[in-house]
Amino acid sequence: MLTIRLDISSIELHQKAAEQLLVFAKAEKIFLFDSPMGSGKTTFIKSLSTYLGVTDSMSSPTYGIVNEYFTNAAFNVFHFDLYRLNHSEELFDLGFEEYISGNDYVFIEWPELALTFINSYILVKIEVNNNNRYLCAEIIK
Repeated sequence: MLTIRLDISSIELHQKAAEQLLVFAKAEKIFLFDSPMGSGKTTFIKSLSTYLGVTDSMSSPTYGIVNEYFTNAAFNVFHFDLYRLNHSEELFDLGFEEYISGNDYVFIEWPELALTFINSYILVKIEVNNNNRYLCAEIIK
């Protein structure tokens, strides 16, 4: 089991942690963020996206389910928030399989319903202890 633990207690640590996480992930481009509300998932996803070259203004896709962001590279970034979905069929209706089958980065918050569609991914959890936050990631194949 390959794992990594990174300190993301301050926003200043995010860019270095984003770089380390992407190096750790190697070719894997699907990241599932499974952490409690308020733990910093969206904030860290913004840092990851900035590191990947996204220059668009970013926001949580809570009500739109998915946001697409463009880069100058040969990939885009898709940010999903599945909190409001009730059934995996809703993902099928969104064309979810197309999003995860390309060369793009896919970041998914509240990923439980997506698990039936995905074989390999990076599982990301954010631990909150007092004012400290640690990102723990594991490669799942």
